[in-house]
Amino acid sequence: MSVQVKICGVRRIEDALCAAEAGADMIGLNFWPGTPRCVTLEQAREITDAVAGRIKIVAVFVDAPRGEILATADAVGADYVQLHGSESPEFVRDLGPRPIIKAFRVRSEEDLAGMSDFAAAVYLLDARVPGMKGGTGRTIDWELARQAAESRPVLLAGGLTPRNVAEAVRTARPWGVDTASGVEVEPGVKDPEKIRCFVRNAKAEEEERP
Repeated sequence: MSVQVKICGVRRIEDALCAAEAGADMIGLNFWPGTPRCVTLEQAREITDAVAGRIKIVAVFVDAPRGEILATADAVGADYVQLHGSESPEFVRDLGPRPIIKAFRVRSEEDLAGMSDFAAAVYLLDARVPGMKGGTGRTIDWELARQAAESRPVLLAGGLTPRNVAEAVRTARPWGVDTASGVEVEPGVKDPEKIRCFVRNAKAEEEERP
């Protein structure tokens, strides 16, 4: 399967359209109020209406209540729910019905050990930075990511840009790659050319993948 590309932290219709036109597979809509990339439900609906049927929608939450997650995901027609907080294996198991992307912050091999406790569809690996839930702009050890990707679908995040994403795909061989700050001019405002370059460079590795 070809590498999946997710453009996260989308707040504007024009950025969502650009991602779809560039060939990205997913956009992330962040509903956590602790980030400048947070969207309101109204903004999210406008974005999803604009790209309906053209790209998959990932609704991103951090330690939100189950009812809020389900209601929001239903309202925007999300294809995936991404959990980026300290949600328990039981919470993930019982959430349903959409496939879950569970985020893990990685600094060492020990951080990979708990992944097997979670029944997620996809496992997102991001940099572990104290006090930050994500969007750090820092890379993780891609060899560690490759270890994880040998046994499960890994969505590689953390400091990916148009310049390094091809190397990241070659090294980690992930199910997909995820960027937010790597294609921005400021938090929540994307650069169209960076989006196009990121998608192009990530997809350029497809022919070399088994």
